[in-house]
Amino acid sequence: MAKLHFNKVTILGVGLIGASFALALKKKRLCNQITGYGRRENNLRRAKEMKIIDSLELDAANACIDSDLILFSMPVGSFTETAKMMKGSLKDGAIVTDVGSVKGELVKKMEGLMPGGVSFVGGHPIAGSDRTGIDTATADLFIGAKCILTPTEKTDKTALNKITELWNALGAVTSILSPDKHDRVYAAVSHLPHIIAYAIVNTVADIDSSYLKFAGQGFKDTTRIASSSPELWRDICLMNRENLLEFIEIFKKNLDGLGRYLQESDSDALEKEFNKAKTLREDVR
Repeated sequence: MAKLHFNKVTILGVGLIGASFALALKKKRLCNQITGYGRRENNLRRAKEMKIIDSLELDAANACIDSDLILFSMPVGSFTETAKMMKGSLKDGAIVTDVGSVKGELVKKMEGLMPGGVSFVGGHPIAGSDRTGIDTATADLFIGAKCILTPTEKTDKTALNKITELWNALGAVTSILSPDKHDRVYAAVSHLPHIIAYAIVNTVADIDSSYLKFAGQGFKDTTRIASSSPELWRDICLMNRENLLEFIEIFKKNLDGLGRYLQESDSDALEKEFNKAKTLREDVR
């Protein structure tokens, strides 16, 4: 098997994930040069000064010229518009992949926007944080992290194998899910918890925002992800809204049940629900 190596890599969106990906590539010596693209020139210049990227571009099409690997690490709502802008610059044999938290129809749209000879492989490293920006980036972010790859029947097998090998080289543990299964899974274990965290903070504010200054570690742990990027999570939630709407109803049913047990002072039922959740949570690794 040929050694995994890319001459030029383009990163579209140099934030925490994109910058960490660049640093990891450099640490493992998996590429010769990295070009960064983004909307904020100051951020890109800082990334270059910090040696996260080697060059910068404010035009997506120019950024992708002669690139062997292109990584989408911008908000998912920008994917298709950016793909349309850059498709004429993609060289034959290039691989396009991403780190987006939603797949489903987006993967099919991205596949349809790839010119002949260019492969798209959907990817989602489970390595994000409520922290954002290049200052928190690290080459070790993906070590031990899950990374879900979402091929379709159209996905080029050689490209899929190369992206799998790449994530494994960066320390991630890869799994395969269909794009639709991915979105149901992560609507439940990621997108719904984010919505709930936002709702909890806003609920306390509706009661009395001054109460927030008394919050302890439990509240901070429970709502940590409410500090995540509103723009990013707006796009994710809207693009996975059908699953989320279904799961919100299930959550409301569970919450209503707890409210009923409180209304009835049913201590046995409350303890049973709490024990069920405790047991399930202790199995999460």
